[in-house]
Parts: sequence; structure tokens; C-alpha cells
Amino acid sequence: MGRFIIEGGSCLFGELAPQGAKNEALQVICATLLTPEKVIITNIPEISDTLILIDILKNLGTQVERIDKGVFSFQSIQLNISYLKSQEYFTLAGSLRGSLMIVGPLLSRFGIGIIPQPGGDKIGRRRLDTHFHGFEALGATITYDGLHSAYLVEAKQLKGCYMLLDEASVTGTANLIMASVLANGTTTIYNAACEPYLQQLCIILNSMGANIQGVGSNLLTIIGVTSLKGAEHAILPDMIEVGSFIGLAAMTASEITIKNVGFHQLGIIPESFRRFGIKMERKGDDLFVPSQEHYEIESFIDGTILTVADAPWPGLTPDLLSIFLVIATQAKGSVLIHQKMFESRLFFVDRLIEMGAKIILCDPHRATVIGLDKSQYLRAIRMSSPDIRAGVALLIAALSAKGTSTIEYIEQIDRGYENIDLRLNAIGAKIIRQ
Repeated sequence: MGRFIIEGGSCLFGELAPQGAKNEALQVICATLLTPEKVIITNIPEISDTLILIDILKNLGTQVERIDKGVFSFQSIQLNISYLKSQEYFTLAGSLRGSLMIVGPLLSRFGIGIIPQPGGDKIGRRRLDTHFHGFEALGATITYDGLHSAYLVEAKQLKGCYMLLDEASVTGTANLIMASVLANGTTTIYNAACEPYLQQLCIILNSMGANIQGVGSNLLTIIGVTSLKGAEHAILPDMIEVGSFIGLAAMTASEITIKNVGFHQLGIIPESFRRFGIKMERKGDDLFVPSQEHYEIESFIDGTILTVADAPWPGLTPDLLSIFLVIATQAKGSVLIHQKMFESRLFFVDRLIEMGAKIILCDPHRATVIGLDKSQYLRAIRMSSPDIRAGVALLIAALSAKGTSTIEYIEQIDRGYENIDLRLNAIGAKIIRQ
């Protein structure tokens, strides 16, 4: 188990470039299973989650070549489907939630998919019903193996249908899109997630020969085709990293330029930070965040306390609520953070309270933060990373704190952020990896 030793209290200065979007990478890597032709993907973040998924594809029989840093080619001519029953597969696939998205492509092309109970962040219940109800609507049968906690999905030929998703699940929508592109007939998916990751998945699939209409909306129409071809695809910058770096600049009163942010795909993220009083300037496709000693949270127009809540796109992504919660601890003013989607994501606030933050955890979904306006700096403590986003939020808190903090179980952070210690050290942070 690794750990970070963080010497806090330093102002950072320089440029940071966001990695490729993790969530998009997991989807488009799975999409390469839909064709026997070569697919080249650039800007893949080489983090543990994507590398594990790539290993799964290799073991299945996909020919994978690392052409350059972040550039991989995939060619799935013949696959060893029996690998899906191996213990090695169960171990690897069970370690990350993104592995669930290989089921849609395998079911669509080969008529079978097996997935163990997926792993990932421990942030509360993350049900799989949307995936499996959609597969069943397309004509698949689902068998649950209680002994191995695994799901077997089978279908001789998927048939297009109309489906209304019970929730706008990002991974669920991605899985069902990939299952539908080779199905017989037309599939209509209503209440589809429409995050930039999903839009990018549709873009690569259409470039491979799929026929997906309504991209960017919550109503997708997919006309099945008989086969898909190869393609090349570039992954967007990771908007979660962009938001993390904005929060880092605010908490540490640092001057940071975030390069090539993919501004048009950021949605309401920049405006959400501005509501916390954080200044930033767009320079082309870069974001310049100046050093600010103080920033003040807005109130609603009627003077009531600001509430920040996650919502399906184009609402605020839940992956950034941990960052907003942390930056609120040193703001002037108060805010209610409402994490609607996941019931265990706010429990890390105990560590922030131990560091001296004024936070009231109202229930598993809501926390009220009373900002200290930097009149009292956070204290350095020893803590552990419960999930990717909370881990980075705690890292930001530690970098702003006075003294030396320790964060254990940094493998969680490594799942989503590539070489985060090296990149932050390059602009003045003091982080030691042990």
C-alpha cells in the first residue's frame, strides 16, 4: 500500500495539462471489441484503471500495441471467449467498474458476455439494473451465478427496440449503445445519458460505420448495421482534472495555467467555480487561474445560502462535488453541498473536520460547509483515500494545510490521476511517494 507525504503551505506556479478523460477512455477502449479491424486511440491516460482494462482485452485475444505514450492500437480479430470464465478474468474485471462495459460489445458481436460484480470506488450502492434491463429488452437472457457473484448475458441475435431507461446512467447508456449498433433493426434509447464521454463514444462508433442519431441529446436512435470498420479517435481532456486543478489553485492561492482544457466540453463547470468567487480567464483553449488570497461564495438572489448539487449532464458532474466541498472550507461564506447520486461519497468529510474545517454532515447526501475565509488554515493529519475523487480532494486539502500530512492507500488516486505527484511537484508542490 503506497502513501503520499505532503508538505503543505506552498504556493504553486506554472502550467498543468489535463490528461485524457478517464471515463471516455474506458468506453472507447471497450468499443474496439466491436470490429475485427484496427482502431487507434490517442490521449489515453495511462492510469491503473485503463491499463487493467487494456490487459483484459489483451488476455481476451485483442492485439494491442502501445505506439507512443497514450497512443494505442487495438485489433480484435479472434477472441478467446473462454477467458471470460477464468479466475484471472474475474480478478481483473472485479477490480474496476469500467470492465462492465465489455459486455455490450461482446454480446453484440459474439452473443455472450460474462461479468463479475464490478469493483471501483466505494461510494455506496451502484446498481446494474439499467444495463441488464436494457440487454433483456434487446432480447438477451441474464443468468446470475451466486457462487461466483457473476452475470452471464447471452443472445443469438439482438433485436432493436424502444427503451426508456430508469436512470440516465452513463455506463448503462454506453453499454446499451454498444450492444445496439450491431442489433437487428432500430433501437431507441430515451432518458439516455448525454455527457461528453457518451458523445465521444457515439462519434467513434459513427466513424466506424454505426448509425447513431441524436448525439448529445437524451433521445438516441440507433439503426443497426451488419459490421463495423476500423477508425482513429482522440480522447478529450479530462474535465474532472480541469476542475481539480481549478480547486487546487484556489485552495493554495496559486497562479496556474491549465492548458488545452477542451473548453466547449466543460459545460457549467467554470461558472460553478465562479459562484464560489474563484476568478479565471479563458485564453484560447487554456484557463488561467490567478492567485487569490480570498474568494467569496455567492448567495442565491433572495439571499439564501447557495446549494450546489450534482445532476445528469448538462448539470454538474458528481465527480467534482468533493472538490467543491474542499474549496468551500477556505472560502468566505457558507454552502450546502448536496450529493444526490451516491450515498457514501461525503463520508470523507470526517477527515476535513479533523483538519479543522467547519462542516456539518446533515445526512449521507448533504453537508453544510461554513467557510473559514483562510482565517484559520487546515491542520496536517494522517488520512487515507477512500475513492478517486475524495482522495484528490484530500490531497488538495493537504497541500493547503500547514505542516506535513500523510495520505495512505494512494492506489485509489492512481486509478484516476496519472503521475499526479510528479506533475504537481513540477510547479512547486512538495509530495513524496513512498
